[in-house]
Amino acid sequence: MQSRIPRQPADDQGLRKADDDAGLGAELAAVVAGARRRAVRDGDRQIDTAHLLHSLLESDPGVCAVIGDAPQIARLLGYLVQRSIGYGLRWQSTVEDSGAMAVVSDPKSAEAKDVGGWSPLAATAMEHARGRAWRRGVGRAVGTDLLAAIVADPEARAVEVLARAGVRPADLLARIDNHTGEYAGDGGAAC
Repeated sequence: MQSRIPRQPADDQGLRKADDDAGLGAELAAVVAGARRRAVRDGDRQIDTAHLLHSLLESDPGVCAVIGDAPQIARLLGYLVQRSIGYGLRWQSTVEDSGAMAVVSDPKSAEAKDVGGWSPLAATAMEHARGRAWRRGVGRAVGTDLLAAIVADPEARAVEVLARAGVRPADLLARIDNHTGEYAGDGGAAC
C-alpha cells in the first residue's frame, strides 16, 4: 500500500533556496519547520501560504499582535485547523499559484511546477520576506516580514483564510508597516 504522505525531497535545490538559513532568523526557521510538519501531516504535496500562516500564529507573538484580538485569532486558527477535515479539502492535489507562473495543465508534468516542496506562492513569499528585511536594513526576516509577503498576493490561500475570519489584508498590511520590528526577536509565547 502506498503511503498517503507525499515525499518531499530534502535535497531539492528549490527547497534549499526557499528555506535557506540566509535571511531567516531562528524564529522564522522554526516557522518553516512547523509549516513543513503541518503539510506532511495534512498529506499535502507542498507547503503553501496557509501552512505558513498557521505556523506563524502558533509561534510568533508579533504576528498575533498585528492580526488582532483573541476572538479574531481564535476564528482564524479555527479555519486553519479545519483545513484538513473539511475546509480547504478542495486545495488537496492542487498547486497554490496566483498565475504569475505558467500553469501546468498536464498532471504528469506537475512536478515541473513543484518548487521543492513549496507552492510557488509560498516560495515567493519567503523571498519577499527576505527582501523586506533587507530593505529595513536588517539581515534576517521576522514573522511580520513573512506575513506581509503572504498577504500581498490576493490569490494566496492564507488570504482566503484571513478573509473568512474577517481580517482584511489591506488593513493587516497597514498594521504590519506600522509595527515592523517592534516585535522582532521578542521570543515570547505566541497567540
